[in-house]
Amino acid sequence: MSELLGDDHWQRLDPRMLLVHPIRELFRFLPVLVGVFVAGTASGGQWHLIGVAIPVGLGVLRYLTTSFRITAGRIELRRGLLNRHVLSTPVDRVRTVDLTASPIHRLVGLTTVRVGTGTASTDDDDRLDLDGLPVDRARRLREALLHATPEAREQASSAGNARVVLRFDPAWIRFAPLTSSGLVIAAAVVGGLSQVLNSLGWFEHHDVRDLADPVTGTSPWLAVPLGLVALVAVVTALSIGGYLVTNWGFTVTHTRADGSWHLRRGLFTTRETSLDDERVSGVSITEPLGLRLAGGGRLSAIVTGLDRKQQGSSVLVPPAPRAVVLRTARAVLGVSGPVDAALTGHGPRARTRRFTRALVPACALGLAALMAYVFWDYPAWLANIPLLALAGGLALATDRTAALGHTLVEGYVVAGSGSLVRRREVLAVDDVIGWNFRSSWFQRRAGLTSLVATTAGGRQSVTVIDVPEDAAVVLAGDAVPHLVGQFTA
Repeated sequence: MSELLGDDHWQRLDPRMLLVHPIRELFRFLPVLVGVFVAGTASGGQWHLIGVAIPVGLGVLRYLTTSFRITAGRIELRRGLLNRHVLSTPVDRVRTVDLTASPIHRLVGLTTVRVGTGTASTDDDDRLDLDGLPVDRARRLREALLHATPEAREQASSAGNARVVLRFDPAWIRFAPLTSSGLVIAAAVVGGLSQVLNSLGWFEHHDVRDLADPVTGTSPWLAVPLGLVALVAVVTALSIGGYLVTNWGFTVTHTRADGSWHLRRGLFTTRETSLDDERVSGVSITEPLGLRLAGGGRLSAIVTGLDRKQQGSSVLVPPAPRAVVLRTARAVLGVSGPVDAALTGHGPRARTRRFTRALVPACALGLAALMAYVFWDYPAWLANIPLLALAGGLALATDRTAALGHTLVEGYVVAGSGSLVRRREVLAVDDVIGWNFRSSWFQRRAGLTSLVATTAGGRQSVTVIDVPEDAAVVLAGDAVPHLVGQFTA
């Protein structure tokens, strides 16, 4: 393994990328190529074949101008001909290593090694991707970058060393329609379809109101419900399809020898991610309202040095039964206390704040509807809105109060909050690098504060919301005494 990290020579990617890159460029230029082909065919010439040669040439040039090396504790990647771009990062800055293989990569036996370093840059040119390498070589390189020793590799090759913690169950697809992915996909499909119809002039000759035209015998009381049913069916189908494409074969294993977690998922494009034990500083249990009502949730790891743009690499459990989420969380942490322990409530002032923030907007909405009904002779059903708003506000406040709390158990700070999206965030005290006490004017009036544990992983912080000021000081002091003690002495 050491030879993978000590080669001073610049080396190219696998020659089979000479096939992959041109095909990619052809798909990228496909709309332009179609137009060129149509124009060339109409003119009767063969010059349109040059349009095919250009993207193929770009693909070949991309391969010839890309090289990498791993030497002197650094991994370096250079690419470009006229505009030379060199990326270089220390090996000890590597946070995650993803192996991603698209269908064409899988066809030729290659994969893309994506090295996550926790950089804050959002430019695609700053991503350190080795595209592509043979699968076996990519996996050996992944182990080397995650500091696997020869002894660890020898143990890892022995039977039973890799412990399977989670394996995908097709029955989980029942949670797919309860996520927002279907709505996003449906919105994208509807938006694209509307643009196509608009470009074809369909809307100039048709009116949506024709669907409820009495002449055709179509009633709006029938058209609207049928439209809603069709929309729900489309969103459900897209949600299930997207869920299966993304999470099919989802497997989480732990290798004690090299001290890392390995995640594999994907139907067409497979993705493998490795997370070093030392960089997993906690977990985040998320339960959106729809999933929670169905008894489901999802789990993510809080990984040191991983920013929000890379959170897809830290998903440990996709939408799945809550029991599966909790069981996996216990396995990742190695203890059960932070997952199962009851949270300490934040007292009557925090509870009052929950009800005030929920009921004031609800009462304002109800008052506006009531005034519209009384003074402007609006429909009678508006008179029911105040009661519905009040009931919704009470339910929201009660649910938020039940979720709010914190605890310090077995070396982990645990914070709970939320209603529409309920979260239980668990962060190791050893990974807390600072405390922030934040209070708005209303919080100060109530003697409350938001205690923020800053860290280098996940969302960069874990926040204990609306905790009494004295309890916040005690929690911060008990968790990391040396950080707060100098201010309270």
